[in-house]
Amino acid sequence: MTQDELKKMVAEAAIEYVVPDSIIGVGTGSTANCFIDALASIKHKINGTVASSEASAERLKSHGIEVFDLNSVNEISVYIDGADESDNHLHLVKGGGGALTREKIVAACSKKFVCIADESKLVDVLGEFPLPVEVIPMARSFVARELVKLGGRPVYRDGFVTDNGNVILDIHDMSIVDPRKLEKQLNDITGVVTNGLFAIKSADVLLLGTQDGVKKLEK
Repeated sequence: MTQDELKKMVAEAAIEYVVPDSIIGVGTGSTANCFIDALASIKHKINGTVASSEASAERLKSHGIEVFDLNSVNEISVYIDGADESDNHLHLVKGGGGALTREKIVAACSKKFVCIADESKLVDVLGEFPLPVEVIPMARSFVARELVKLGGRPVYRDGFVTDNGNVILDIHDMSIVDPRKLEKQLNDITGVVTNGLFAIKSADVLLLGTQDGVKKLEK
């Protein structure tokens, strides 16, 4: 199977985690898009969704799925999203699409976080995929200098602005041996909105699309 076929397979497998008559959190990216397309087939069974990006909101609406503002929702039963990397402890690197802050917010508000990915995303040590950091624009140079002190090589994502009006610095050449510690260190830098490590609150379930079917990892 191709990578796209693996993404579609694992997205369809995630449908079993959808809680009927509830609000569903929906992520951003190519695998999340596959999930949105699959969700359309059971949209009559849910009360609506909260999206982690404007792009996902538009895709949901195009399928006739209602999208709520998070501030109007009391509870999200499950958040389903992809990842750029995951280790065996279900610590994730996310934000390749630039939606990391809203993804982290929706995940924090959800009872369960189900991550869906193809098998290429599972790694022993995080960091081969550049770690995104969302930054207040005026702090970009300062934050970049602080990231260098931590051993990374920050690269400005030129021409990209997040849905929140901020910029992204992608940290290259960093082997992330202690994801929880690094997540906190990065968030403590003045000017950082948040970073793409989902380790302090990791995924609860990881569904991996493999050539042998869907593999499930749980905490």
